[in-house]
Amino acid sequence: MATVLITGANRGLGLEFCRQYSKQGWHVIACSRNPDDAFDLNNLASHHNIQLETLDVSEFGQIDALSQKLAGLPIDVLINNAGIYTDNGNNGFGKLDYQAWTKSLLVNTQAPLKMAEAFLPQIKCSDKKLIVNISSLMGSMADNDSGGSIFYRSSKAALNAAMKSLAIELKNQSVGVLIFHPGWVKTDMGGPNALINAEQSVTGMRTLIEGFSLDQSGSFVKYDGTPMPW
Repeated sequence: MATVLITGANRGLGLEFCRQYSKQGWHVIACSRNPDDAFDLNNLASHHNIQLETLDVSEFGQIDALSQKLAGLPIDVLINNAGIYTDNGNNGFGKLDYQAWTKSLLVNTQAPLKMAEAFLPQIKCSDKKLIVNISSLMGSMADNDSGGSIFYRSSKAALNAAMKSLAIELKNQSVGVLIFHPGWVKTDMGGPNALINAEQSVTGMRTLIEGFSLDQSGSFVKYDGTPMPW
């Protein structure tokens, strides 16, 4: 049975990944900061093969502890989905909240790399051997023609750069890396005016994950496979 580990699994894209993979018969390890309070996730887990784990990705000690707990378990796909958006009208340029910026970089950039480091042994002993990262077109410098969202943009651009490097470094170990723009999705972060729903986005990303080959490692693509500008 294939195994997927998903961070930020309690809502939005993370919850939809759990729903789709569990219905496909995968063993799903669903990680969130407070799984006991995640009603929808608990309801899903009561009907499917979903293992709930407490994980705040900003606490690296928790990441190491979970890796030790899962030592020896092959993890086919690691999905770094957890992320935060700390920009608002009160902390833009001229009144930057550097603590909020640091938090964005910690959760959106450093934590996915820490997850990859901590769980590399489990990934390497699996069949699929794939690290998936939920980034954003807002991390593209070529696409930025509106400015704003300095914290979020910079954290996702840094994630893209780091994961591109990781893809190169891990290729000789047959471990792949994918970087996704999930589209503008109707989630708590994306808002109600977004263009697609979580089911459409995750269905597209799952299709690309299923068809992944190592020569695609390091790619930055939209949920429908469209290449994204760096």
